[in-house]
Amino acid sequence: MGKTKTTRKFAVAKKMMSHKDGRVRENMEKTQQKQEEAQKKAEPRHVEQANSALFFQYNTQLGPPYHVLVDTNFINFSIRKKLDMVRSMMDCLLAKCIPCITDCVMGELEKLGGKYKIALRLAKDPRFERIPCQCKGCYADDCITKMVQQWRCFIVATCDKELRGRIRKVPGVPCMYISGHKYTVERMPEAFGAPP
Repeated sequence: MGKTKTTRKFAVAKKMMSHKDGRVRENMEKTQQKQEEAQKKAEPRHVEQANSALFFQYNTQLGPPYHVLVDTNFINFSIRKKLDMVRSMMDCLLAKCIPCITDCVMGELEKLGGKYKIALRLAKDPRFERIPCQCKGCYADDCITKMVQQWRCFIVATCDKELRGRIRKVPGVPCMYISGHKYTVERMPEAFGAPP
């Protein structure tokens, strides 16, 4: 028997993968994202427990003597504006104030070097309360926000707008900052000494 003659087919295109095929990388990524989203929805949500010291947005834990958590730039701006920190805080809140400094803020001041020697000397003042923190070499702003979320018995003193924005998200924690040549407090109804 001889070979059968087959005619060549003209204008036949090669088989191409469909853009909807599962083996295409984009489609694989989309299906993976859908699976991750479905998995996140299936997991239980973590909802923070409400603080028992809050009466709506009013914090009942805050009372004289006020404990004020001080940030690095607040000390520097106070020195620059020639304000005595403890006296200015007392003038603002019309009550006794205890400025508090975390280890991270102290470390940040030490790292700044000789230019901020006065700020470091002021931070080591015996009137300032030193608060030990468990974070290891962490950024001072993160340390302060963690402290405030754990214990809502502090007023945060800072001139950093970004940190103030983060503190505003924590309910019941007032923020102290410098405006003009005075200290002012936001979100604190009893601060009669603070300018409006």
